[in-house]
Amino acid sequence: MSVEAKQETLGFQTEVKQLLNLMIHSLYSNKEIFLRELISNASDAADKLRFEALKDDSLYEDDSELKIRVEFDEKQKTITVIDNGVGMSRDEVVEHLGTIAKSGTKQFFESLTGDETKDSQLIGQFGVGFYSCFIVADKVEVTTRRAGLPRAEGVRWSSDGQSDYTIETVDRPKRGTKIVLQLKDDMDEFLNAYRLHGIITKYSDHITLPIMMDKQGEDETGEETVNKATALWTRNKKDISDEEYNEFYKHVGHDFQDPMTHVHTKVEGKLEYTSLLYIPSKAPFDLWDREQRHGVKLYVRRVFIMDDAEQLIPSWLRFVRGIVDSDDLPLNVSREILQHNKVIDSIRSGCTKRVLGLLKDMAEKDVEKYAEFWQVFGKVLKEGVIESSDHKDDLSKLFRFASTHEDGKEDQTVSLEDYVARMQEGQKAIYFVTADSHATAKNSPHLEIFNKKGIEVLLLSDPIDEWVTSHLTEFDGKPLQSVNKGALDLGDIQDEEEKKQEEQKNKDFSKLIERVKKVLDEEVKEVRITSRLTNSPACLVSDENDMGRHLEQILQASGQAIPGSKPILEINPDHPIVKKIDVESDEDLFKDWSHILFDQALLSEGGQLKDPASFVHKLNALIVSLAD
Repeated sequence: MSVEAKQETLGFQTEVKQLLNLMIHSLYSNKEIFLRELISNASDAADKLRFEALKDDSLYEDDSELKIRVEFDEKQKTITVIDNGVGMSRDEVVEHLGTIAKSGTKQFFESLTGDETKDSQLIGQFGVGFYSCFIVADKVEVTTRRAGLPRAEGVRWSSDGQSDYTIETVDRPKRGTKIVLQLKDDMDEFLNAYRLHGIITKYSDHITLPIMMDKQGEDETGEETVNKATALWTRNKKDISDEEYNEFYKHVGHDFQDPMTHVHTKVEGKLEYTSLLYIPSKAPFDLWDREQRHGVKLYVRRVFIMDDAEQLIPSWLRFVRGIVDSDDLPLNVSREILQHNKVIDSIRSGCTKRVLGLLKDMAEKDVEKYAEFWQVFGKVLKEGVIESSDHKDDLSKLFRFASTHEDGKEDQTVSLEDYVARMQEGQKAIYFVTADSHATAKNSPHLEIFNKKGIEVLLLSDPIDEWVTSHLTEFDGKPLQSVNKGALDLGDIQDEEEKKQEEQKNKDFSKLIERVKKVLDEEVKEVRITSRLTNSPACLVSDENDMGRHLEQILQASGQAIPGSKPILEINPDHPIVKKIDVESDEDLFKDWSHILFDQALLSEGGQLKDPASFVHKLNALIVSLAD
């Protein structure tokens, strides 16, 4: 947009109008947060200026003493927040104040319920930022100029928070941003120095910039610093309250809710750095967008360097928020340097171990809180065994699964350590079943013999579980074995008599196996007698070295061309349907029975029939023939 465009009126993005309307009503009971949000934005603007000035100190424009100033005017009913940070250009004003350029926006609006209490929590997760000022103001005016631009390229933005805003080019001698709030009639409570002091102390004491206000009193002149203005992470842990930790999290995490927990560490010696890392209580909206990384801020000797320093934390911990402050990195560090830096590698390793240690401690000492964590972030944490073999052992102890031991409940509460402790005498493997839903896994025919013998089976229904079990192949010396794949081997749990009976059945039904195999030759790799079924007539299993059928379905659904492998059909010779087929002399009926046997087995594991109409036709014909 050219500088010559002096003034114009533009409409808010649709999502902005929705957010404004929701926020003003849902967050009214917590309206004081507007000041926290404006001060937080001002602090970020100062951090960005410091970083950009590392390469070009002329951006300071002979004013390197960064600070934030808060003013109020009882007569005019205004509150003003001023910073001398990096400021904004005209294009940046339109981008940041007229639109929501944020991942997760669509998901956010789809998840709104209409319940103000619930929606206020969702709005908090999404981040209210600048727009929170419309909770208390019926008009907002922003005057700004980006550092390095001529004074003639200042910008003034104003709006009543309804449907549009006005933007114009103005002369602004000073860089930075000035925000003037014209308060609503019922917001006089904020036109009070004591009230504003209290808000700043409560929410923004950790801000590293001095937050200035005029001294109060008849004989007082000049201004004073309201906050501590020291980096919270540099203070002794013993001197920091939980409330201060929580408010700092809301600043760095751009969150509205308290975090679940945190870990604050200062490393000294050959390598020196401080880390303050948080686990959020709710999942960010862009949690599944692996390209969005804005969790951990990097500082070098208290100077902000960059947001979303993805090299500081692995992608499978992308939900972590916080800061790392290094004494060993150069101030002019770039993302390219970070990718090949031994200091960063050491910091990344240290931060990863501390987060895993924090989670381990939570899992051992606060089972309920860890269950909450796992429900929110468990699927992301599972990515760790796929991407990082170094942490496989630690991660596997943190994993939780649903299990037949829990009466088929969907809650994932069973650890691998729990499972191993309950293994039967003679049991050599950790058994699991994979399916596309918990209900399908819980009711899988593959579990029948395990249920009969009281052998616990893990119920895996998260799509990522297929990849997890291909990388996590053992735990505590016990192999993880899929009940969907390969020949059933119950080890010493299956006695010699059962093995002999199984061998005999294979001989007795060898002719039936040949007949069914001939009919289903294009559908199956093999047909064999099973010992894993007690109630169902048949089931499908994958060969030991083939890709699992569930994984095939996932990859095909994602559009990947997968050369599908034929399954193995296992039939239960004790089932009435199989006995009926065995003596069926009519070849056409035998073929129909064989196809129905296969299709039923496919349906029972959540598969899709190639020709549902044909299945129904065959089934109806057989029902009629039996009725006759």
